[in-house]
Amino acid sequence: MTDLAAVAKALCAPGKGILAADESNNTCGKRLASIGMDNTEENRRDWRETLFASAGFGDNIAGVILYDETFRQAAADGTLLRDMIAEAGAMPGIKVDEGLVDFDGGEAGEKVTQGLESLAGRLPEYAEMGAKFAKWRALINIDNATNKPSHAAIRENASRLAKYAKACQNAGIVPIVEPEIQMDAAGADFSLERCKDVTRQVLTEVYMALEEEDVNLSGTLLKPNMVVPGKECADRASVAEVARATFDVLSETVPQDVPGIVFLSGGQGDVEATEHLNCLNQIARDEGGAPWALSFSYGRALQAPALKLWNGNNANRPAAQAALMHRARCNGAATTGEYSAEVESQKEAA
Repeated sequence: MTDLAAVAKALCAPGKGILAADESNNTCGKRLASIGMDNTEENRRDWRETLFASAGFGDNIAGVILYDETFRQAAADGTLLRDMIAEAGAMPGIKVDEGLVDFDGGEAGEKVTQGLESLAGRLPEYAEMGAKFAKWRALINIDNATNKPSHAAIRENASRLAKYAKACQNAGIVPIVEPEIQMDAAGADFSLERCKDVTRQVLTEVYMALEEEDVNLSGTLLKPNMVVPGKECADRASVAEVARATFDVLSETVPQDVPGIVFLSGGQGDVEATEHLNCLNQIARDEGGAPWALSFSYGRALQAPALKLWNGNNANRPAAQAALMHRARCNGAATTGEYSAEVESQKEAA
């Protein structure tokens, strides 16, 4: 039987975090379009293979979240991409939610995540293929002009996250619980304080729901947003303000049994996400430690520099891979509060 707690701890071991490479085909297509590439299966494969074949891939990356297509895909030489990840010393994981649908019980435009009906039937196959962990994303929108998020939408999303988590544990897979407040939606002009209040509400409901479903928290990870202002808020927050607000909310809401918190990078720049994580770990260190590891599960904040350098040309792979590994090293240092301008400046090729 899988030791869920051991897997969860390994995914957020000091100096390590998670690469989120689970973009849907449509979302990956948007990334490829930004460098002038067509959204084909081969191009998606080539991009993911570029990432996973990086020298030293497992040094600072403990796990990779994959989309279903990628989980089944083979590299150009026939090696399964999930096996390439495992051979590099990281664990393959799988995104199991099936996207967002309208929620009729709340404010207009609110969403819930679908996929529960088929989940119990899908998980055993993923476990058999080697998935060690899974991810389910719930999306919460703040709108100052309306009553969003409604309590009903928060509760429904929390309930679905909890049911997903229980199903994963029943299948021997560690669930990553991801309640995300969207920072970059149109009209996202909410303040740091508003984000803090809503994040507190959301996490409180999530852990109430997990308790109701009798989920073993020691075999889970939390993937939340950091507490940052919406992208259209004129009053920006400093690194210290973001870290302080985030740490305070987590301390109020996340039980000590949770082994790790692996942040998403939405609403933050590449370096900014690293700075916030580093400051969070410095706060934890200065205040006698935190009960949970504070790590990363970044997508764009790890991939973006590499994608620009790759530019669809496999001759550029070494430069792209060096960029990925540089960001991974920087974030690995941030998990222990040891990131600095000097670490950021060390961009020599991997």
